[in-house]
Amino acid sequence: MNQSRLYSPAVFVAVIAGVLPINMMRAGDDAKSTAVESGTIQRVLRLPARENNPRNSEGDFITLKDGRILFVYTHFTGGAADHSSAYLAGRYSSDGGRTWTQEDETIIENDGKQNIMSVSLLRLQDGRIALFYARKNSLHDLLPVMRISADEGVHWSEPLEIIPQNEVGYYVLNNDRVVQLKSGRIVVPLALHQNLPGSDRFNPNAKFLCYYSDDQGKTWQRGTEVVVETQPGGKQPYMQEPGLVELKDGTLMGFCRTNGGSQYVAFSQDGGQTFSELKPSQIISPVSPASIERIPSTGDLLLVWNNHQGIDAKLRGKRTPLTLAISKDEGKTWQQIQNIETNPNGWYCYTAIEFTKDGVLLGHCAGDRTKNNGLAESQITLVPLSVIYGK
Repeated sequence: MNQSRLYSPAVFVAVIAGVLPINMMRAGDDAKSTAVESGTIQRVLRLPARENNPRNSEGDFITLKDGRILFVYTHFTGGAADHSSAYLAGRYSSDGGRTWTQEDETIIENDGKQNIMSVSLLRLQDGRIALFYARKNSLHDLLPVMRISADEGVHWSEPLEIIPQNEVGYYVLNNDRVVQLKSGRIVVPLALHQNLPGSDRFNPNAKFLCYYSDDQGKTWQRGTEVVVETQPGGKQPYMQEPGLVELKDGTLMGFCRTNGGSQYVAFSQDGGQTFSELKPSQIISPVSPASIERIPSTGDLLLVWNNHQGIDAKLRGKRTPLTLAISKDEGKTWQQIQNIETNPNGWYCYTAIEFTKDGVLLGHCAGDRTKNNGLAESQITLVPLSVIYGK
């Protein structure tokens, strides 16, 4: 199996300079393609749009102490647009994610003027569950909030504000993005879009920064905005929808979707307070978020994204295929690259990752652009570790 590479900043410079070779897998012809219908990979839950429920999109998982798995996602009621009315709904699995309850349970009612969306669920080191989501009031007021449950999700606290009122703005928090570091620090990666006052136009270019808490979410500090490396030419790429993963040495790697042809990456040595420059990586992708988490049983990193290395021209810019890869060297190189969804009209994105005893659950948007806006339908996919490792 060939390897594709995600380089550290120093190695990336060497690649550009021609010192090191780039040996990437193509997205379509050369990447190993695994048929989801084969029986090894299973679509275990579909959440299609219905009457009075025109969209079901991004969510996150939490494994409860009794062994059940809870999936919380965004259930829209007032339309299918990002600003339409929505609340947080939940489904449960009692058999490791193979089957799910058939009816929604309301987890959090809509407490925003427009909606609430983009859930992150986190088991805190003190045993409680933290639920984070984005509360959307307007194009100028989108803020992350946190709720706590001490009884395994039966009841939730009142929302705790992360960003003070004097710093209100449009802060995008993706689903399954909040992390707790080995130190105990909670870090929330955010994209701040500075939309012009009085304007109803969205500014696609964001500033990547983190808020962090060292006291289990009671108080929060604001990190420094990350600087983006200047690229050749006059037009610079825009940054959106950052994510984080803690490396074994304590370094925090940040990654952002861009319109520059790849995920951009940066590194923090102080727990998300400051980062190195955001630079292009070899995670070639459209303007679509990637997800990276550590596989508990092996210690390797799992990457889920839309691999556009060598993509057919007809698929450029589209959020397909849905691709998996693993890294055994903390993100420097990627291997076992395989597509698990390949519908050319599919829209695969906003992936939540939850590891089970012998596999991984992926909760992701999976609409069909010939039938809906692509974000209207979500899916939970169960992938055995044996498939990920090609065994």
